[in-house]
Amino acid sequence: MSTLAEVFDVFAAFGLSSSAGLNAYLPLLIAGFMTRFTNLFELGEPYDALGNGWVLAVVSVLCIVEITVDKIPAVDTINDTIQTLVRPTAGALLFAASTDAVDGVHPVLAVILGLVTSGTIHGTKVVVRPLVTGTTAGMGNAPLSALEDIFSAVTAFAAIIVPVLAIVLVLMLLAPVTTFIWRRRRKQKQKRLAQG
Repeated sequence: MSTLAEVFDVFAAFGLSSSAGLNAYLPLLIAGFMTRFTNLFELGEPYDALGNGWVLAVVSVLCIVEITVDKIPAVDTINDTIQTLVRPTAGALLFAASTDAVDGVHPVLAVILGLVTSGTIHGTKVVVRPLVTGTTAGMGNAPLSALEDIFSAVTAFAAIIVPVLAIVLVLMLLAPVTTFIWRRRRKQKQKRLAQG
């Protein structure tokens, strides 16, 4: 495998695991369908099981459930709590699967990178969602969740088709969210200083 192809595989791994931080099942589903029905994404054993019809059926049902419950205020918080284990695990699986043939990336390192990448995105989502719920009385949850799902799907497709674009999308996601959190914390600190 050429060095450029390996770099693209690593970019794809970061894109897919980031996507899993927003929705665990969309990138698994996209990777599974792309593996089963195209030559654009090939997974070695045991990861090729993602393309199995039964696996795709189960992941499809789980995806529909997550997309639905994530739109309901209060229920979305319960879902995010449950997904705290699922999303990083899906990210770790996708990262390991994407880098399986890359020389120099140990499987344990791949799993750790996938856990950290998807866990970071998931953690950001868990921090931002209650802020949106509080400031919009829950009315902003469904539109935000829909945007997260769209972003997750687009990033997963980009990771497979144009891996460099997936990295750009992830950076575009993190920049405003990081700025928002930083500004909010700064305002809270200033408020505490003014009160004290």
